[in-house]
Amino acid sequence: MAKPTVTDTDIQRLDEERKRADELYNEALTNVDRALVHPEGLPDPPLPPEQQQVPRLNRLWEIIPANPIPFGGWRARLGSLAWRVLAPIAQKQQEFNSALVDHVNRQVANEQQARQASAALIESVRREFDALARFQSQLIRYLQQITLYVDTKDRQEIGLLRRELEERTIALAAGLNGVSDELLRRWESTVARQQRFSTEVSSIAAAQDEFRITVAGFQRTSQMLKRELERLVASGTLAGRAGAPPATSPSAAPTTPAAPTAGASAPGAADPRPETLGTWLDSAKYVGFEDTFRGSTEDIRTRALDYLPLFEGSSDVVDIGCGRGEFLELLGTYGIKSRGVDINHEMVERCRLRGLDVAEGDAVQYLDAQADGSLGGVLAVQVVEHFQADQLVRMLELAYHKLRPGSRIALETINPACWYAFFASYIRDITHVHPIHPDTLRYLLIASGFQRVEIRYREPYPERDKLQPTPVASLAKVAPGLTEVGETFNDNVSKLNSLLFTYQDYAAIGEKI
Repeated sequence: MAKPTVTDTDIQRLDEERKRADELYNEALTNVDRALVHPEGLPDPPLPPEQQQVPRLNRLWEIIPANPIPFGGWRARLGSLAWRVLAPIAQKQQEFNSALVDHVNRQVANEQQARQASAALIESVRREFDALARFQSQLIRYLQQITLYVDTKDRQEIGLLRRELEERTIALAAGLNGVSDELLRRWESTVARQQRFSTEVSSIAAAQDEFRITVAGFQRTSQMLKRELERLVASGTLAGRAGAPPATSPSAAPTTPAAPTAGASAPGAADPRPETLGTWLDSAKYVGFEDTFRGSTEDIRTRALDYLPLFEGSSDVVDIGCGRGEFLELLGTYGIKSRGVDINHEMVERCRLRGLDVAEGDAVQYLDAQADGSLGGVLAVQVVEHFQADQLVRMLELAYHKLRPGSRIALETINPACWYAFFASYIRDITHVHPIHPDTLRYLLIASGFQRVEIRYREPYPERDKLQPTPVASLAKVAPGLTEVGETFNDNVSKLNSLLFTYQDYAAIGEKI
């Protein structure tokens, strides 16, 4: 299958680059707008020069008359004398007045010219500023239109490319339709053949499973018969019937169970009844059932590791319903003296072949035969669900009396509060009698005298296989009103998971104080 040339990472990177470009463009446009020149108001032209006294100065500057007034007599002589004294001073004053008036007249003309020039300059500068402001305004408008111009141009190009792509896609789809029709016909034919093949394979697999189970049953039965025949020969039963003397060697004496099953003869009896042999054959069938559905020996040994700390430092630990002896082997590995009891003859034989101390018989009878305070611990894994109610109560009372102070009892069973465990595990085994709720078993332990009773849940159902909630956030994006529906749905999912898919097993643990 061809991989896309543009990945999600590429799309995210391009989107970030576009956002960064927009930020830079807006920042630059803002800087341009802030850099615009906004000149303050220009000053008015200067006032015209003061000319109010100029005409008067032009009239009064000349202080020496052109034609002195003639005087006669002594006044003439006196005036001529005074004039000769005052004439130089008046002449200098008049020259000063002449120069000053001339300067004032020239200055007035210059100021008038300067005023006219200033007014013309201010008007010119005002026009330039107005033109610059109009240019800057047009520049801002231009910069604001660039993005729209580029976007519209890009949309035009994208539109053309899209139309071309659609035309090519339509042409390609037309060609693919013919190919897909042919492939569909071939696929349907292949699927039909595959279904027939899968059906045949499933039939063969089912037949193989049946054959494997049958062969395994025959093997267990033949091994059990071989052991029992060897025991009968060793005990002299068959030899006695044939006229030979019975064996008297102590090594050939059978191992007598501590508490044989009610109604069944002990192994090695002088004359085994046919129903006893039938019971042994049935026990072999149940061993096959355990091998198929209980789990491998290694799995059970791994699960039993959790109980090892409960009996650390103890001795004389009894494993009720020891089965294939996984926990007994584990205790022996850590130097803890232990023994087991099981009602299944074939399982007892398996344990004894591995050198384990196991008695064949009923658990209640076995405990009843022990001395009070003689046991250092009691373990029963997947056993109590096989007891009748009165047997369970009696077994707990006996266990309390037979245990030494400070010893513990651990009872593991299927958790019926987990519906999956009940329907997938509990009802599969036809030898189960009563499902026991955790609260019930805890109460029975306390009522029997045990203290510090706790429930430890085991084997959690895988989270990935539970009912999954719906993402409420996604529903809110579709329609805000779906949020409440999603929350209600998730609440119901949580309730169903708490009923259907919780812990599949639990262990009730108590201590004799």
